[in-house]
Amino acid sequence: MGANELIDRLRTIVGDGYVITEAAAMEAYSHDETEELSYLPAVVVKPRTAEDISRIMRLCNEHRIPVTPRGAGTGLSGGALPQLGGVLISTERMNSILQIDERNGQVITEPGVITEVLQDSVKERGLFYPPDPASKGSCFIGGNISENSGGPKAVKYGVVKDYVLNLEVVLPTGEIIWTGANVLKNATGYNLTQLVVGSEGTLGIVTKIVLRLIPLPRYDLLMLVPFRSLEKAGEAVAAIFRAGFTPSALELVEVDALRITAEFMNSGIVIPADVEAHLLIEVDGNDQQTLMNDMEAIAALLEDYESGADILFADDATQKAELWKLRRRVNEAVVRSGYTIEEDTVVPRAELPALIRGVKMLGKEYGFHAVCYGHAGDGNLHIRIKKEGSVNSQEDPEMVKGIRALFQLVHGLGGTISGEHGIGLVQKGYLDIVFSDLQLDLMRGIKKVFDPNGILNMGKIFDSNN
Repeated sequence: MGANELIDRLRTIVGDGYVITEAAAMEAYSHDETEELSYLPAVVVKPRTAEDISRIMRLCNEHRIPVTPRGAGTGLSGGALPQLGGVLISTERMNSILQIDERNGQVITEPGVITEVLQDSVKERGLFYPPDPASKGSCFIGGNISENSGGPKAVKYGVVKDYVLNLEVVLPTGEIIWTGANVLKNATGYNLTQLVVGSEGTLGIVTKIVLRLIPLPRYDLLMLVPFRSLEKAGEAVAAIFRAGFTPSALELVEVDALRITAEFMNSGIVIPADVEAHLLIEVDGNDQQTLMNDMEAIAALLEDYESGADILFADDATQKAELWKLRRRVNEAVVRSGYTIEEDTVVPRAELPALIRGVKMLGKEYGFHAVCYGHAGDGNLHIRIKKEGSVNSQEDPEMVKGIRALFQLVHGLGGTISGEHGIGLVQKGYLDIVFSDLQLDLMRGIKKVFDPNGILNMGKIFDSNN
């Protein structure tokens, strides 16, 4: 099939206005938030329904045309990059919340709905969808499904997979299936729903999503705690849980990242000279006095871990929002400052001090500077790297060696190489650190069953020729 015939067929399926072929217009679809990488697709198509996607997939499967699915393009592993060209399918028009079922505590949504829009919509009904990635104001819920996203509240409430009940999926061969049932318990056959969650758009394209919801907590309290030692801040994280507390969020930001972000936002926050890190701690629930008692007890506990006297308790909703904004914009701020390479490591939370110490040592050995921040409560540390002359992790042999050493450290601490960003394009060369050949072959076999002709998001997780 020639390019012109392909484009004409796509226009027949979705309409003239929803097929893009001009390079300037496609540039926005050539990259996501992963490092400094960009690949133009041959064509961008914007379907509205599962049936549209089914017809597109049948066409592309018949003619062996590569297809890259894309949500909002906020990913950090290259999962939405069309590095093989071909057809890029954007789900941006599939942006309706179809039903909020208050009786059963469920919501049915299309994949192009912005995560925060969905959260706010169910909140109006007194319901709560907890997963809240830092990009929740722009990322799509479909992308969250593909990456099994987490965010700060994962420490108490879990990640996306803990809320997905059922999915409508278009397979690479064009068939449309539902993966499960809209029920809370399901022991009926293999769990296809959980197989698709976190599969990074390699097994099928999600077109409808059924999520369970929980009651919205009435109160939350928030405090920002400085520490004179980065390692002590890491030790304090495990101590909080050992003492019997379960915060709704427990975030770590080292001082370099916080200073960069405060300057980027023109924040008035005062950062003492002797501080190396901060913990942002939130508790939530339905009894305000109990929450206040918990916060006071946590603050007292942290005195044994070189916490500073200048603990900032958020007094009102405005101050809470400002502190969360400061945390959520760390990634954007440090990228602007040249920290273009990010690794999304996760270890048992008691191993955080060893990981932080190891990161600093590896930086000296391999000539890079790193700042650390992330979801310390579940051991998920984001490591942002700046190396002179290297804007991505692909082209500098020394950078590749350094990242491999980092992932070997993580694996040795009982962790793994991605907590919530996925493998995508940039991490696939390191999977041998955490998986055996047998495990990788099983995964490739699953991919082959779903996608026998290897057209859907190929080159992600595994090389295209595997």
